[in-house]
Amino acid sequence: MLTLDKIRFSIDRGEEEIHLIDEASIEVEPGHFMAIVGPSGCGKTTLLKVIAGLNEESDGHIYWDGRDLAEEDLSPSEVGYVPQFSIAFDELTVEESIESAVRLRVRTRSRGEVREVRDRVIDQVGMGALRDRRVAVLSGGQKRRLGLALELVSNPTLLLCDEVTSGLDPKSEEEIVRLMHELSGDGRRIVVNVTHSLSNLELYDSVLVLFQGRVAYHGPPAQLTHYFSVESAEDVYPRLARRSPEDWHGSWLKHGGNYRRESGGGGEDESEGGNPSAIPGRVAQFLVLLGRRWRIFFRDRTQILLHLAMLLGFPILVAIFGLDGIPQPKHMPPAGSGNAIEQLSTQASVTADHLKIGGLISGLVMFQVILLTLMGSNNAAREIAGERLIFEKEKFGGLHPSSYIASKLCFLATLVLVQSLWMGIFVQIAVPTLPGDIVTRLFILILVNAAMTAICLGISGIMKTPEQSSLMSIYLVGFQLPLSGAVLALPDWIEPITRPFISAFWAWSGNLDSMKTEIFGQPINKVTEETSLVATNICVAMLLLHITAGLTAAYIGAKRHRW
Repeated sequence: MLTLDKIRFSIDRGEEEIHLIDEASIEVEPGHFMAIVGPSGCGKTTLLKVIAGLNEESDGHIYWDGRDLAEEDLSPSEVGYVPQFSIAFDELTVEESIESAVRLRVRTRSRGEVREVRDRVIDQVGMGALRDRRVAVLSGGQKRRLGLALELVSNPTLLLCDEVTSGLDPKSEEEIVRLMHELSGDGRRIVVNVTHSLSNLELYDSVLVLFQGRVAYHGPPAQLTHYFSVESAEDVYPRLARRSPEDWHGSWLKHGGNYRRESGGGGEDESEGGNPSAIPGRVAQFLVLLGRRWRIFFRDRTQILLHLAMLLGFPILVAIFGLDGIPQPKHMPPAGSGNAIEQLSTQASVTADHLKIGGLISGLVMFQVILLTLMGSNNAAREIAGERLIFEKEKFGGLHPSSYIASKLCFLATLVLVQSLWMGIFVQIAVPTLPGDIVTRLFILILVNAAMTAICLGISGIMKTPEQSSLMSIYLVGFQLPLSGAVLALPDWIEPITRPFISAFWAWSGNLDSMKTEIFGQPINKVTEETSLVATNICVAMLLLHITAGLTAAYIGAKRHRW
């Protein structure tokens, strides 16, 4: 039994409190199929989210089987929520999407049990002939069936559907409504469907009419036209506009008892499945998410081509500038050799040579660093924001944010290692005279790529849309070069403010500091004396701090609700 007792949901706009839901009281029996209808903006979706626990009621109580949900939340296995938007990855097939949902939401004992639950759900929603078809090519109605299937894997007793028939043709709409009606026919499951459409009302056990947040009617669809004194259901909305919401609500409180509410219950529970009360552990969810992420990656040809283009093209761009190699720097002859004019001429030649060699080394290192930060931005700018709605839906179903972030970390770490190692090794092979310890350089290159990847992952977790996240990440990369101070020295008062946030500076500085050998120390000093190179160990510590900050922001962003 689902009971709403004087539910109110309010928001503050300045000094005014607006009641989006006001004094809503209803009772819904087990095995019941209920429609929530009303004009646009009347609070249908808001009420559904209040029932689901996505919006916290401002006043009143919600009871589920006698439990006050203000004191004890519904477990993820008890409730299914089907949003209006698509909640599946285009690159996966129907079968893969449902199996992934089973493994994320139901603790099973064997692979065979996973297949059993998956096949049962596929049959339940009538998608057997579509099981090998990718989500991207499904029609609107087929995607709505898939959305229902993803929620049925945990065998919920309360299924909440938000506008799942919107935008469908009449035939597809009727098919989806009939499917939801069948899903409520097991005698235990309540199915609630928010819809703007007044078609197919005869398939519902009851209809809840909302008008500006107030209950105007809750009873059998057969008595709807009689109550509102209209000839057809389509005339209800114009009729509502003739009186105030308070009048309609007061009228329902006065006369509602005369309208018998029908129960759609009856029959035994014939649903099957795993243990609905047990959510898989964090490690199990992590493995499912990681495997799914790699599968999606290898099926996205556009991303594969982009990554390959950067992986192969960027090191070549760096190597082109060093194809002539790094020449041995000139040295000043011993003091006293030659006359003063010759010594001045030699000193000028040595200084010019040192500036040229130092500039070449500094430029090659900075070019590597900037291109790796661009790779890092591409790695993670849309990683969370681009699938935010799917993630929120899976989090509602019991997904642990820590498992989600861990899967992203493992996936991105692989990209970072491949990109950074290949960049460093390729450039070392192409420019073998590049000074310094190759192991140290590779380590720093890995760190700067990881730092930018982590920071952009944090941005992706915090931003509301993938477009915002991508734009912010591009700006961040764009500012790396000018604010690093490697090309033009920054004013003394700006440098301490900006430098701590510029990953490129720390990677460039740490690399150059490690390359200051006995032979190349003077040329490097010539081009960096204005930028005050920092010791390698400090640069490493700063890059590790950037990585930590980025991952922390990503986790905080993942924990926040973004419906």
